[in-house]
Amino acid sequence: MMNLQIAKWGNSLAVRIPADYVRQIGIKEGDQLEAHLSVDGALNLRPAQWSRKAFAKELLQTREGLPMGTSVMEMLRSEARY
Repeated sequence: MMNLQIAKWGNSLAVRIPADYVRQIGIKEGDQLEAHLSVDGALNLRPAQWSRKAFAKELLQTREGLPMGTSVMEMLRSEARY
């Protein structure tokens, strides 16, 4: 997590996106972002053009951080009662 500062940009407010984040999500100057507000007040940004490559990279990083265990399907089958 990173704290970002809001700055004035003309009559609007702006947030700078750190270079590491820019590289990670694969955006460049001029690209469009989609903004969504969640019910808890969080502002979520994502590239308007969904990138399969960026998604696959994020999925791989997330998967590497998860412990390997028993397959959910195997567990359900072994505990199934008919």
